[in-house]
Amino acid sequence: MLLVDIQDQVALVTLNRPEAMNALSKALRASLHETLTQLDANPEVKVIVLTGAGDRAFTAGLDLKELGGDPDGLRAANATAPSENPAWAVIACKKPVIGAINGVAITGGFELALACDVLICSTRARFADTHGRVGITPGWGLSQKLSRVIGPYRAKELSLSGNFLDAQTALDWGLINRVVEPEDLIPSALKLAADMAQIDLDMLVTYKAMIDDGYELSMQDGLRLEQARSTAHNRHVTPEMVEARRAAVQTRGRGQ
Repeated sequence: MLLVDIQDQVALVTLNRPEAMNALSKALRASLHETLTQLDANPEVKVIVLTGAGDRAFTAGLDLKELGGDPDGLRAANATAPSENPAWAVIACKKPVIGAINGVAITGGFELALACDVLICSTRARFADTHGRVGITPGWGLSQKLSRVIGPYRAKELSLSGNFLDAQTALDWGLINRVVEPEDLIPSALKLAADMAQIDLDMLVTYKAMIDDGYELSMQDGLRLEQARSTAHNRHVTPEMVEARRAAVQTRGRGQ
């Protein structure tokens, strides 16, 4: 139910339940947590790309059929433990996670997408928050994360209606990074991942954490955090280290 392909320091992780629209069953949630934990600890992996099998769904969210037959299922799914909560499993990953959204991302699937660091979408991608229509409240971050990304007015429009948001409108609203044709989705995500993988792993992890941790603070506190971490990190950077990388940076700049 979860496929992993590692090449050139990039791991492609695929939710593989296409017959169930890649719904997040208890077993799949546990497998996703275990896999991301292993990839996070693997020094041969720098960047992770997360996608869904097939062209219908990234993931339709919680497996409602399974949930309906388990009286304790909703309580377990609402836990903050990464083994139960797939959004926290992604957020807990120190390495960059690129979401390659191949189809619909509904409710919990929307929350899983929002947990990623970058979102690249197929033209077939659509987002919907159907928590209200199902009669449950979100527990994987959607009510807080979505409004911080697209603003409270647009977030309320989506969450209080349950309506779908198409890929182009998601791009226009600043929810995602780009939209590509379906056949270009994985190549585009892997190309971006390869670009990121050219950077030292320690730098990737450090810089991602600086952005994420600072975003949770006020601007002034965020600037103080940046200054403190920059001072601690840069004291170990020598002029020779900078010079060794400068030529490569200039060469790459001329090629783009």
